[in-house]
Amino acid sequence: MTPAPTPPVHAALRGHIVTFRGNPFLMPPADALVEEADGLVVITNGRITHVGPYSETSTHLPPGTDVADYRGCLISAGFVDTHVHYPQLPMIAAYGEQLLEWLERYTFPTERRFADGDYAATIARTFLRELLRCGTTTAAVYCTVHPQSVDAFFTESTRLGTLMVAGKVLMDRNAPDFLRDTAQRGYDESRALIERWHGRNRQFYAVTPRFAPTSTPAQLELAGALLAQDETLFMQTHLAENRAEVAWVKELYPDSRSYLDVYDRAGLVRPRSVMGHGIYVDEQDLCRCHASGCALAHCPTSNLFLGSGAFRLFDVMDAKRPVRTGLGTDIGAGTSLSHLQSMNEAYKIAQMNGHRLHPVQAFWLATQGGAQALHLDGRIGTVAVGMDADLCILDPKATPLQALRTEMCDSTADLLFSLMMLGDDRSIRATYAGGTKVHDRDESATF
Repeated sequence: MTPAPTPPVHAALRGHIVTFRGNPFLMPPADALVEEADGLVVITNGRITHVGPYSETSTHLPPGTDVADYRGCLISAGFVDTHVHYPQLPMIAAYGEQLLEWLERYTFPTERRFADGDYAATIARTFLRELLRCGTTTAAVYCTVHPQSVDAFFTESTRLGTLMVAGKVLMDRNAPDFLRDTAQRGYDESRALIERWHGRNRQFYAVTPRFAPTSTPAQLELAGALLAQDETLFMQTHLAENRAEVAWVKELYPDSRSYLDVYDRAGLVRPRSVMGHGIYVDEQDLCRCHASGCALAHCPTSNLFLGSGAFRLFDVMDAKRPVRTGLGTDIGAGTSLSHLQSMNEAYKIAQMNGHRLHPVQAFWLATQGGAQALHLDGRIGTVAVGMDADLCILDPKATPLQALRTEMCDSTADLLFSLMMLGDDRSIRATYAGGTKVHDRDESATF
């Protein structure tokens, strides 16, 4: 007998909807913002089917649909983290070093533990729950050199129904013996992981050379060969984060014009490529990123914590050749998985560079901008019909101080600014992945 079709699953969220119709770096922020003060988002089988004023949109609800009432809160697309290391979660807030020394002293010993698949599974569970508590529903995630670290991460993400991009780190030199692979083994293990995970159950694979100093030219070339086999694959690595790192790359690759050119020669500068940091890049590099569709991940809490430098966001987003850009938390060099905190520090860095980061621009970076950086803006990053129902609910009165500040807000932009300056994980009332509630701040149940 033919099985009966599964009935559709409906859900609906009522509240103040905020989303975007365009890039507020390229148009007036007020024109880019789309809002509905008393709005309704209707979800069927994990996708948004209706969005609009509650009075009109509620007529589309099937009988018996439960409406989650979030009036007084903002309904936003889930945040997108374009650069984060899940294995570094246990060493967040490690004291006193800059990038290269920090890797040797803290990062590499921590990542060694991920040879143990059970340990990797424990940290993956904790990491993903922390992301969801912060309203982040998609992230570009670095695992470790161990394939089991990738399996652990994707297994837990599949269980939660989150859309994630992740990959095994490639390192065949300038790293401890216990974290090195070889060019061929890195290729073979990545190939097997791609076949096992890429494009299945909302999981996507990123070819992941850690950074140019820890990969030989042969390994970078094999990373490019992997990408050449499937244009839907992602690529992530680090670029020009620290002055000493940039000088080291110049010594290791003297024939390349720039740090970016090292990757370009290997075929890694392309759509769905995300370069973490990109602080010390020149105009030619930015033009190349623009032309190729390669993205940069702005990691403000990390750049400040390690003293790496100030990302030139407004140069990167220049209307003459805007580069796809999202926000990254970069745990454990970053100090919070909350993109509200990322926006907070991004605002301060922009101020130091002589610019004012508008709250609409900041929230765009955390949602639609991040989705565009990953070339996933056809699925996530916007509250609109046809999009995956990955959403976060923002409570602007989560703390007494926030409640006091909210009373003074005279516009939605001002409300967003108060959230990005005073908010953190407590400001996330709930998080939805594929239409399913996977975090609720006020419920004790574990999702």
